Amino acid sequence: MDREEVRLRKSPFSLRDPKLQAYVQDIACRLAGEHCPDVRVHLVRTPLFNASMAPNGMMQVWSGLMLRVDNEAQLAAVLGHEIGHYLARHSVERLRDAKSRSAFGMFIGMFGAVGAVGQLGLYAGMFAYSREHESQADSIGVLLMRKAGYDAAEAAKVWENLQLEIRARPDGDALRSPAANEAQWREGMKPFLRDWLHEEVKRGQHEESLALLGRMIARSPALADYRWARGEVYRLRARESDLDSAVADYLAAIADGGEPPDTHRGLGMIYRARHQSPEARTSFQRYLELAPEAPDSAMIKSYIEELTT
Repeated sequence: MDREEVRLRKSPFSLRDPKLQAYVQDIACRLAGEHCPDVRVHLVRTPLFNASMAPNGMMQVWSGLMLRVDNEAQLAAVLGHEIGHYLARHSVERLRDAKSRSAFGMFIGMFGAVGAVGQLGLYAGMFAYSREHESQADSIGVLLMRKAGYDAAEAAKVWENLQLEIRARPDGDALRSPAANEAQWREGMKPFLRDWLHEEVKRGQHEESLALLGRMIARSPALADYRWARGEVYRLRARESDLDSAVADYLAAIADGGEPPDTHRGLGMIYRARHQSPEARTSFQRYLELAPEAPDSAMIKSYIEELTT
C-alpha cells in the first residue's frame, strides 16, 4: 500500500498545489487530533464526489468533492467521516475479507500502468462498507467535527445537496445513506474553481451538472464562472430551448464581469450556428482578445474570416 501511495503522488491526476494541500491537510489534522501524523491527504483531479481512506492513512480527496461543498465545515464533515472509518479500522476488516483481497489485487499497479478516472474509481469503491460501519463512521465523524469546533449540522447538508444531483439522473434515487466563514472559503477555492468547472462540464453528465450548477447559482448568483459553466452544459446538451438558456447564462456571466474567455467562444458558436454573423464575429474576436494563446485560436480565426466574407 505504501508503494501505491508513492505512485499516487506521481500520478498525472495528483493535484499539486502546496497551499491547497496544506489547507486540506490542516483540516484533516484538526479532526484527527493525536492521529494527525498518521493521516496523509492526497488531492486528486477527478470531477466526481468522493473521498476515501486506506488502512495505512492515505486519504484521497477528489476535486469533484471540493467543488460541491459549500464551506469548510462541509468538507470537514466528509473528511471526518473517512477518518471515522480509519479510527474504527473498517478498511482493515474489509481487506481481511476474501472478496476485498481480490479487489486489492486489482488495485496493485493501478497508478503505475494506467491513470484513467474509472480506475481511480476502483480504489474508491474497494472499501464498500456495511451499513453498520457507515453509521459508526458517521457518529465518529460528528464527534470529531464538534471537537474541532465545526457545526455538525453542516454534515447533513452535504448529503442533501448531493441528493439533488442523484435525483437529476434519469435513474436517480435518493442516497441512503458553518463554523468556517463561507466568504473566506469561497476566496480560498477561487484559484481552482475554473479548472474544476471545466472538468465538471467535460464529464458530459448534463442533468447532474445542471442540478449542481443551479444550486451554486442560487447560492452565489453573481459568480460569472457558474453562469458560464451552466451555459456550456446547456449548449452541449442542445435540447429544445437549451441554446436560448445557454445564451441567457453567457450574457449573465458577461454582465457579472470577470467571465471566463470561453463564455465568448460559446456565444460565438451559437451565433454562428444561427447565422448571426456580426454577433458571432464580435464574440469570437473578444474570445481571442481574452485568450490569445488559446489552443483553438487558429480555428476561431478561420471562423472570423469566414464570417467577414
